[in-house]
Amino acid sequence: MTDIVDELKWRGLLALSTDEDALRKAFADGPVTFYCGFDPTAPSLHLGNLVQILTMRRIQQAGNRPLGLVGGATGLIGDPKPNSERTLNEPEVVAQWVERLRAQIQPLLDFEGPNAAVMVNNLDWTQGLSAIEFLRDMGKHFRVNKMIAKEAVSRRLNSDAGISYTEFSYQILQGMDFLELYRRYGCTLQTGGSDQWGNLTSGTDLIHRVDPQAVVHALGTPLITKADGTKFGKTESGTIWLDPEMTTPYAFYQFWLNADDRDVSKFLRIFSFKSHEEIKELEKLTEERPQARAAQRALAEELTTLVHGGEQTAAVVAASRALFGQGELTGLDAATLGAALSEVPHIQVAELGPVVDLFAEVGLVASKSAARRTVKEGGAYVNNVKVASEDAVPGKEDLLHGRWLVLRRGKKNLAAVELR
Repeated sequence: MTDIVDELKWRGLLALSTDEDALRKAFADGPVTFYCGFDPTAPSLHLGNLVQILTMRRIQQAGNRPLGLVGGATGLIGDPKPNSERTLNEPEVVAQWVERLRAQIQPLLDFEGPNAAVMVNNLDWTQGLSAIEFLRDMGKHFRVNKMIAKEAVSRRLNSDAGISYTEFSYQILQGMDFLELYRRYGCTLQTGGSDQWGNLTSGTDLIHRVDPQAVVHALGTPLITKADGTKFGKTESGTIWLDPEMTTPYAFYQFWLNADDRDVSKFLRIFSFKSHEEIKELEKLTEERPQARAAQRALAEELTTLVHGGEQTAAVVAASRALFGQGELTGLDAATLGAALSEVPHIQVAELGPVVDLFAEVGLVASKSAARRTVKEGGAYVNNVKVASEDAVPGKEDLLHGRWLVLRRGKKNLAAVELR
């Protein structure tokens, strides 16, 4: 890799920097020890967090040393939300979430070699700190007029909800993290989302007050937007999480596979570790043959493998093909099939009725007469087998894993029936 700053800019990952030229020099003189923080305010990380982890991975691959901070202390507070106070979670819950988040971050960084990653927890240096020590040693370095000017704080100050002293103090805690990592590990760079810029610069400001000769940096990645105006990392069913129990590998794969052609180039640059040449070739294929969805498939397979492993990726690819008649449904394991069918329209029934009734009930057609017409025209399938008769009634022997029927109208319209 050449200049990591140029690489981040090419990939659309550099929105803000305290001093780009100085940062470029620091990388050139490197290695740079840097960190990014993740607060356990939920039991899993999501796609927004994945942007930060993969940015860390890129910077590490360029020869620098990452510190992955999971905030056992800051997670007890939470950074200010735009419109309301956070619900504070119990310490025992936060401690459990710390371990879950660590387990999601660790496989994506390299913990061996001269630039081996280190996982840290800010509870280690805050839990023994008294309120008086915090105010005397940290609070004295912060000016209230600057604190209220931070975007996250000013938004809340101008809202009906206001802001509590607890959340107002969050930026002091994050600033203290950078100072502590600067002292312990020689950390000179913090990365994060541009919406966290006020918190990022709290750290650089604090270090400069404590050590005026220090040279430290902050780097902010842009917020990712989607061309259709919907929020990145969300679907109709909710947030895309990294935990397979919260978002199945199949749903994770489908999120990338269904990416809008207008977004896929941006997503490739931000998330993929393919070379510039490979990405440009996929961009060209999207322009010339968008119906092939080559870029989406490449991205879906790469990221599902990265987050969930090759075995899970092979299973969801097989499921995706089989559902649309390009593979054997009977070859899918129950967990993968169940996860896949949860993403399509589905109903539960107490007993199996005629195919035309099931097609109408699940919403694949508008009425039973429309279902009969679909059967007559040869466009109705149950478990990828064409329905030959308008009077067909599936039996229990047709159920996949004793539970499911996969219904399909034409090539692309899917639904499922589950026998209770």
